[in-house]
Amino acid sequence: MTTTRAHDDVLVHLRAARDHADRNFSEPLDLEALAAVARLSKFHFHRLFTATYGRSPRAYVSERRVERAQDLLRATNLSVTEVCHAVGFSSLGSFSSRFREIVGESPSQFQARYAAAGAPRIPGCYVFMWGLVEKSADGAAGTASTEKRGHRPTP
Repeated sequence: MTTTRAHDDVLVHLRAARDHADRNFSEPLDLEALAAVARLSKFHFHRLFTATYGRSPRAYVSERRVERAQDLLRATNLSVTEVCHAVGFSSLGSFSSRFREIVGESPSQFQARYAAAGAPRIPGCYVFMWGLVEKSADGAAGTASTEKRGHRPTP
């Protein structure tokens, strides 16, 4: 079975879904949510996205998460577990496996390499307080940054 690229009239919808994934990679994103943004059935969306961008939507999102994780591991003093959750992975094991698959080394090795010869690292409290980790207002990081500014969330 040969798969062809999407027609121009559908590309705009695929781009909207890809842009949504780029902006919201740290949020739970599944095939149905991305397909809804593209206004396509999930099966048709998956087939067209994969043919157009050369990777599945799931692979695309995980690559974006790993790219952001690399930034955080290079520039902050957050632990690997904190980075894992900040970029949207729910499992440290799946994060570490995917990171190694894409980058070629474990997150800990990557972080240690940059810690040895890098610029001063941004303290984790600043990362969360200033929203350098993308989370929704009702997410864990959003609550932490709100509490650090002296505002308590209402129960």
